[in-house]
Amino acid sequence: MKVNKYLDSTYLKTAVQANISEEATKKNVQELVVEAIENNFVLAMIRPQFVAMAREIVKKANSETFIGTVIGFHEGTNSTSEKLDEAQIAIDNDVDELDYVVNYDAFKEGKINLVKAEVYKGTKLALDNNKVAKWIIEIAALTNEEIISITQLIRDVVLDNFGEEKAAKVFVKSSTGFYKTEEGKPNGATFEAMKLIVENAKPLPAKAAGGVRSFDDAVKMVELGVTRIGTSSAKLIADGGIGKQGY
Repeated sequence: MKVNKYLDSTYLKTAVQANISEEATKKNVQELVVEAIENNFVLAMIRPQFVAMAREIVKKANSETFIGTVIGFHEGTNSTSEKLDEAQIAIDNDVDELDYVVNYDAFKEGKINLVKAEVYKGTKLALDNNKVAKWIIEIAALTNEEIISITQLIRDVVLDNFGEEKAAKVFVKSSTGFYKTEEGKPNGATFEAMKLIVENAKPLPAKAAGGVRSFDDAVKMVELGVTRIGTSSAKLIADGGIGKQGY
């Protein structure tokens, strides 16, 4: 199996998180975008402030590689208006895909209408501008029952408001890769959770992010029905190696 066509090559660490300079972070992003182009990965996933730079690299290479960014990252607790403003700036900078962190804390607190409104407004902004939307639910913060419930909520909002014909452009995504877990528990995609997402998101597609560290893992995710895989080790995985820890 050629897994390249499923991979979103990702660099989301801030300079502080990586303990490097801002200039070194910018260089890492540039290298990631070039690597995504050279290896025919679906997309380069980066922080919002690098979208314009990445777009120039893609244009210069005359490439079809997509540029994606994260919105409300990584806690997801920003207000809906803040997320929409952040998304609009990325759209203005010619992003292709918007990966929103859903307000899973609000969901866990039972604020269902808030979450529904957020998913509706964020999805509408993306679709109105011919962009793909992905909703990160942060599975490490949820029980299996909550994973099923929030996945169904996203699915129903999309189908009820935008119809099945738009479903392919709205994903349910597992994780930010930055959630702090206890006792070494996984903070990214697991096979168990992705199976629940795939089954309950249909006809919306599913993206596994974080936790996919090998070619075999990637193949197994695709066999489960996952259509996108976010990883900071895309080339290693595509070449049959083992990716590093982290996302």
